[in-house]
Amino acid sequence: MKRLILLGGGHAHVHVLEAMAARPLAGFEVVLVSPFTRQIYSGMLPGWIAGHYPIEACALDLGQLAAKAGVRFVQASGESLDAAARALACNDGARLDYDLLSIDTGSRTRIEAIDGAAEHALPVRPIESFIGGVEALLARCREARDHPVAIIGGGVAAVELAFAIHHRLAGEGAAPALSVIGDAGLPLDGLSRNLQWKCLQMLNERGIQWHAGSRVAALDGSHAELSDGTRIPAGHALLVTGAGAPAWLAGSGLALDRDGFVRVAQNLQSVSHPTVFAAGDVAAYAHPRPKSGVFAVRAGPPLADNLRRAANGEALSEWQPQKRALYLVATGGRHALGAWGPFGWWGGWVWHWKDRIDRAFMRRFGNAHVG
Repeated sequence: MKRLILLGGGHAHVHVLEAMAARPLAGFEVVLVSPFTRQIYSGMLPGWIAGHYPIEACALDLGQLAAKAGVRFVQASGESLDAAARALACNDGARLDYDLLSIDTGSRTRIEAIDGAAEHALPVRPIESFIGGVEALLARCREARDHPVAIIGGGVAAVELAFAIHHRLAGEGAAPALSVIGDAGLPLDGLSRNLQWKCLQMLNERGIQWHAGSRVAALDGSHAELSDGTRIPAGHALLVTGAGAPAWLAGSGLALDRDGFVRVAQNLQSVSHPTVFAAGDVAAYAHPRPKSGVFAVRAGPPLADNLRRAANGEALSEWQPQKRALYLVATGGRHALGAWGPFGWWGGWVWHWKDRIDRAFMRRFGNAHVG
């Protein structure tokens, strides 16, 4: 029997599992390989930190989804790939040969870009490690309020984390000094300008310091040192910077872009190896898009369709991700910012809109904890 390996339990592969449950892939053993038994939905993670959701409401059970789809689940990490030999080596010592491979492992935090970050920063990826780390960080902040927190990065994820941590600890009477260090002039770079200014206003209202146009060069456990020599108090540091490619891809033989991500055509097929597909943050799309969960979710249905087509020897269909994506940015309390291209909105109604979307997504894939 032929074999399809789904490497990684990312948002796109969740859609593939749903498609397999609805219609099994004839003539193929399908194997899901993931180091974790659950997939944390990143869109709800700030809500968990802020105290709006239990962590169970933010997680999809990969083992349950795989079982429902008739897919064999292997709890392991991909350690190396030989695309020419069509063989995947896992960290548990297993070697899995395949006829088709789909990669949706996500990205990693480029922790090596900042001196001392490996010792003194908590990276946001992998999310499972981050969850344990941020719980410990919150506990330390409650015990010692003189330990300032610096969030390195000025995008959506960094801003959401700053608001969430402030909301959680301020509500407990233990709000620490918080800083957000971004390399752009305003937070939420790339979103509408009025939304950026509103975000800055909200940060200021909460006493969260925004350090604009700054790049962190080093961390020493008590301060973040910027490239211009400025030192910012950072007893705790969260690293929410640009995505990096998994290191093992470098020796795979796959065609990669200059940042090490898998180059795929419009049909999500590797441009160098037709037996390999990729989606989500690990993929370098033919039409470049930001590394965002929005595009990973949207890639799921076309990926599922093309994997079935490839298995059946049929012509593949092309997918072009939308040029604009809807961004809904949680701001700690039951309030959010929304952006669509040049348009921006904010208010409690935006949070409720986001909450409904997130809960519907989780219920669709079997999470009974979202209510």
